[in-house]
Amino acid sequence: MNPLFTRWGAAIDKNCPLPEHPRPQLTRKNWQLLNGLWEYAIRDNADSEPDVYDGQILVPYSPESLLSGVNRQLLPGQTLWYRRTLDLDTPKPGNRLLLHFGAVDQKCNVYINNKKAATHAGGYWPFKCDITDLINDGTNILTVAVWDDSDTALEAYGKQKLSRGGIWYTGQSGIWQTVWIETVPEQYIESIKITPYCETSEIEIILTFSQPVFPSAQVIIYNDKQTVTEGSFEGGICRISLPGFRWWSPDDPFLYTIKITAGSDAVESYFGMRQFGIIKDKNGLPRPSLNGKPIFHSGLLDQGYWSDGMYTPPSDEAMSWEISQMKNLGFNVLRKHIKIEPLRWYYHCDRLGMLVWQDFVSGGGPYGEFVTRYLPFIGLHLHDKQGRSGFGRKNKEGCIIFERDMKRTVELLYNTVSLSVWVPFNEGWGQYDAKIIAEQLRSMDNTRLIDHASGWHDQGKGDFASYHVYFKPFRMKPDKRGQDSKRIQALTEFGGYSCPAAGHMASEKLFGYRMYKDKKTLTRAFENLYKKEVIPNAANGLSAAIYTQLSDVEDEINGLLTYDRAELKLDPAIVADINKTLLDIFNA
Repeated sequence: MNPLFTRWGAAIDKNCPLPEHPRPQLTRKNWQLLNGLWEYAIRDNADSEPDVYDGQILVPYSPESLLSGVNRQLLPGQTLWYRRTLDLDTPKPGNRLLLHFGAVDQKCNVYINNKKAATHAGGYWPFKCDITDLINDGTNILTVAVWDDSDTALEAYGKQKLSRGGIWYTGQSGIWQTVWIETVPEQYIESIKITPYCETSEIEIILTFSQPVFPSAQVIIYNDKQTVTEGSFEGGICRISLPGFRWWSPDDPFLYTIKITAGSDAVESYFGMRQFGIIKDKNGLPRPSLNGKPIFHSGLLDQGYWSDGMYTPPSDEAMSWEISQMKNLGFNVLRKHIKIEPLRWYYHCDRLGMLVWQDFVSGGGPYGEFVTRYLPFIGLHLHDKQGRSGFGRKNKEGCIIFERDMKRTVELLYNTVSLSVWVPFNEGWGQYDAKIIAEQLRSMDNTRLIDHASGWHDQGKGDFASYHVYFKPFRMKPDKRGQDSKRIQALTEFGGYSCPAAGHMASEKLFGYRMYKDKKTLTRAFENLYKKEVIPNAANGLSAAIYTQLSDVEDEINGLLTYDRAELKLDPAIVADINKTLLDIFNA
């Protein structure tokens, strides 16, 4: 792979990378960032900490990434060790000290002064540990041991593969999201669940506490800096009336601020008033709705890989810039593909007004290429039970892990204002019991739509008839498998048009579905694709179009942006005009 830095990565502050608060929806004033240079070592079959470390690693960047400064692949059977000192004061009586990890891929043990503080499995979800009773006043040693089996085991791994190439990307490991310490009282707010009830002009807030006894709690809601209303919690629940509230939408992404005090704890969060659903248009066709009005979902497949940070964005500004650029092109959706982002990415979608389709991260055993790649192209779609082996779900333990992670994902992202659609399964990767999973997901969150089997191997459930079309013209089909044809017609992957950009490619091997020589010919092909296959079908029932893809990734050069985000490969005016035409169809 060719080293390829983004402009943000080239200017990174190694003493304080990603300094922003990592959890915008539950912030406290007393926190300390631990990102920066740590020691690292990689050892074969190491059960104990090495005496000598190999060098320094920039946390939170995986050792496989350029920004980490390591550029080494962690392999199954190896242990990745991290170590750094912490200068800490013993918490005052009545306070606790929590150590947070945004994400560590895939499994890890955490030690403070050689005493185990936590064990965690699952490379995409945050965890914390109370280290109050393990620290000394002054210097302390934090050690983390990490193991990553990548795509050779049953844990979620997404698009990562040890044998990378084509649509599969370099496996990454270790700490890849922010590490931080937070001071809290003995009894503190662990989580906030916020649900807007727009039809009754109310907001419901549910608090979960660290201890079973609920303290008295109050909330103040702000419009910018002006107090809108106040409320009190009873048993951890508060429901507040918001008459004349301001809607959230991509055109007006307005967010309310909330401040909650509970006993001696005080936190800040935010929310937006919006409502997702399905509505019939004037011709009786089902359409996705936002705030009671139909809305066309015009979006991009977003892999979330960066040329220098891999899974980890080089900076907060880089995330915000990329979302803004796509919105400037007229897109109103990003389908986050088989990955969960740092929480600040979702915050930027909330505040900038970009709808999110959230894929669950795939895992399980090896996928059968014949079942997941070739059968659908000749029109053969399998029932879950027929495809279980090819879908990588022969092992029941893998299903248990998926359902554990589904619960984690919903809990983590429930408050995301912009998140409009859940996507449990993609193209049969790790798919099983999709109808049952869709029902379970609906019971966890009935405020959003569900695309239960994106692309192939449809089981007739969920809110979408979902198609992936790359090598042939797209034609609308009646939703024969939907319940009374009530499902939304969605083209959830298409395009993949590719174009090389000299000096901005990481790989010597180029992959794409159709190749074009330059920006002019690529733009013409993109325009023809939308005018012939998307816009005409939008008038006849098509309600979502997710183009592949936002940026190049390694071998794949089918992005609108190059892998280093240095160049846009299409004419922005033409892209914006196409999106305006699509969105105006629903506004007519």
